[in-house]
Amino acid sequence: MDAPMDAALLLLADSRLPAGGHAHSGGLETAAATGVVHDLATLAAFLRGRLATTGLVMAGLAAAACAYAHECAGSEGDGPPGDAVPVRPGARARTAAWAGWVRLDAEADARTPAPAQRRASRAQGRALLRVARGLWPGSVLDLLTGAAGGPHQPIVLGAAVAAAGGAPVRAAQIAAYGSVTGPASAAVRLLGLDPLGVHRVLAGLTAHVDHVAAEAAESVRVGDLPAVSAPALDVFAELHDRADLRLFES
Repeated sequence: MDAPMDAALLLLADSRLPAGGHAHSGGLETAAATGVVHDLATLAAFLRGRLATTGLVMAGLAAAACAYAHECAGSEGDGPPGDAVPVRPGARARTAAWAGWVRLDAEADARTPAPAQRRASRAQGRALLRVARGLWPGSVLDLLTGAAGGPHQPIVLGAAVAAAGGAPVRAAQIAAYGSVTGPASAAVRLLGLDPLGVHRVLAGLTAHVDHVAAEAAESVRVGDLPAVSAPALDVFAELHDRADLRLFES
């Protein structure tokens, strides 16, 4: 974790970033409706499970996308963020780069078995991509607009971290962090839990977030991607999608 976390990356970790994350509960709404989560202790258990499964997968995808975005930028001749005149890739380079993003998209689909979760991930990806392109314009983020249905959220996150000058381990850390802070915030709204108590739960998870991020980044560094499942979250996603009344999109 020796790569710096500068202010640009803190923007991506901030829940106030206008990318629609506040509209998604990460399965917490259904968990609350079914009584699985009803107090701080059950919230902590839910978040630990989500971090170890969905959080690890998202962190791996974000790290892989960040590493690949840096690779694409290097092959295109783009300088670091802030260069006045970046070199635009030719058609052949864009085609080669696009093939890599298609592979990453397929990896994300394979790790997101519930159709409702795939739709939610792509919806969040589209929203984040719109914001990221406005903050850090560049050819790599522009290329992601070609993904059918929109790119998955962790893939956009990784590319955005690269565009902001961040390393894959930071993309993994932001993804892992977001996998628990979103549901935690939803728990305050849905269950009326004490915000201070919820943040005590999050404080107790910080070491786990760092561990998951480091594990995901190391997996990507050696050429692998985490692939763990969370069947309960898959079921929650489908139940939520069929619910007549809901506060969150997912």
